[in-house]
Amino acid sequence: MSDKQIDARGQKCPMPLLMAKRGLRDMHPGGVLELLATDPGSTADFQSLQRLAGHHVESMTLPDGSFRHLITKAIS
Repeated sequence: MSDKQIDARGQKCPMPLLMAKRGLRDMHPGGVLELLATDPGSTADFQSLQRLAGHHVESMTLPDGSFRHLITKAIS
């Protein structure tokens, strides 16, 4: 279950990542952001976000070929 959803399908790199960063700004630590994307590079971008910012990211490929990223905002 997510606290906020962002549809970034059709957006090219780096827009899905920027949209996620904007969406995370006003969320409480531990909140979950769901982002849908069609850009295949988004998975690598969100792995980097996890490594650099400490957020927990789960990425999956959906049956239609798009990607679903669940980002849990870092506690601090």
